[in-house]
Amino acid sequence: MTISVAERAELAAAVRHLLHDECTEQHVRETISGDEGYDPELWRKLAAQGVTGLLIDPAYGGVGLGALELEAVAEETGAALLPAPFIGSAVLATALIDEAGTDEDKQLLLPGLAAGTSIATVALTGARGTWAQEGVAVRARGGDAGAHTLSGNAHYVLSGQVADVILVVARTDGGGGIGIFQVDPDALGLVRTAAEVFDPSVRFSTFTFDNTPARRLGTAGWEAVSHALDLGVIALAGEQVGGARRIFDTTVEYLKTRIQFGRAIGSFQALKHMAADLLIQVESATSAAQHAAAEKAAGSDDAAGAIALAGFFCAETYNTTAMQAIQMHGGIGFTWEHPAHLFVRRARTGLQLFGSSSRHRERYLTAKGA
Repeated sequence: MTISVAERAELAAAVRHLLHDECTEQHVRETISGDEGYDPELWRKLAAQGVTGLLIDPAYGGVGLGALELEAVAEETGAALLPAPFIGSAVLATALIDEAGTDEDKQLLLPGLAAGTSIATVALTGARGTWAQEGVAVRARGGDAGAHTLSGNAHYVLSGQVADVILVVARTDGGGGIGIFQVDPDALGLVRTAAEVFDPSVRFSTFTFDNTPARRLGTAGWEAVSHALDLGVIALAGEQVGGARRIFDTTVEYLKTRIQFGRAIGSFQALKHMAADLLIQVESATSAAQHAAAEKAAGSDDAAGAIALAGFFCAETYNTTAMQAIQMHGGIGFTWEHPAHLFVRRARTGLQLFGSSSRHRERYLTAKGA
């Protein structure tokens, strides 16, 4: 479904207003200190706005929007540092089910995800965290009547401890390539281990499979995974530019109000230059994220390059902006009590999620024929 620019802005504004009221800094700190790592009540409110079913067809309870709307909403979730299974469940998993699943699979899984009553995750990459086909470390073995078992490990599984819909990307036996499988959360042979994380607002798990029973979704392979990852990178880029703009605006406001030697420190030439350089980077990164979404929505041949560009540029801009914000805040910026540290942690996590900057650069050069 296509909506107008004005309608897209209204959607983003609605999410912004909800998160302004319900996802304050205090709420974020309280949420990330809990065991679940997200607020189920806020998740239900986001579901009521259509956020959890953003990419899901209306036939399965969603709103049926696309990459442009996804990026716009992600800017708001990133600005609020939303601790929730948004990218893992509402983006990566739903896109994978939509691309790989049969109508029966979609009828079974998507309505609960759209309503926010279920949370999904995708066990995709191995210990190296390449998020590429060669990095898949789980193997599937076929059985009678289409039954399968899975063995191996998957790392960096988003919201893996709270997910009740578990999708697994695995290598199939007999040279069959990549398959997408569903595993029951209580299946024999499945062990979910919470990983130690630098940023408690983004929770990861390690999944171990030992002859774990599974069923395959459709017949699609890596092409379906690649499509879901593209949308994941777009959503992550949106969150990164939203977060970068939020901490930049916070820092500029501080520069205007912090008085030193009888003057606002924002009048000091060195800080002016730092802020100007950051503004250019944040604006450029925003353009990169929005361009990637537009190219994906249009089905453009240039989409792969645009998404790869957003993948490394938005991540690096967010990290640079967050680190410089701490410097420009001076001594108070180095305290854990200051919100700048929350942004730094989210920024550093995003530097590796869905692929490193170097890998995105390789994809960009390949897409450009370099």
